[in-house]
Amino acid sequence: MICLFSELRYKEVIDVHTGFRLGYVCDAELDEKEGRILSLLTPGRARFFGLLGREDDYVLPWTCIRRVGRDIILVDLPQPCARRKRRSKLF
Repeated sequence: MICLFSELRYKEVIDVHTGFRLGYVCDAELDEKEGRILSLLTPGRARFFGLLGREDDYVLPWTCIRRVGRDIILVDLPQPCARRKRRSKLF
């Protein structure tokens, strides 16, 4: 199966152990020297209907990804899952 990077944004990420829905892929970290994906990022949950911002993003290391399917991505996450704030973009 061939998958474009842009198609990853439309795949839902689910933890295989807990069944927890982590959301949809919003970004990826790439290793420029080796040309490979290091991790995928999914946004944290909205706080109080989005009025108070979001929780930190989930960082999903590529080694934890078990299956990329047609509609979902299954991950085997270590407990607790790594999280961090999204870097602000510089213009």
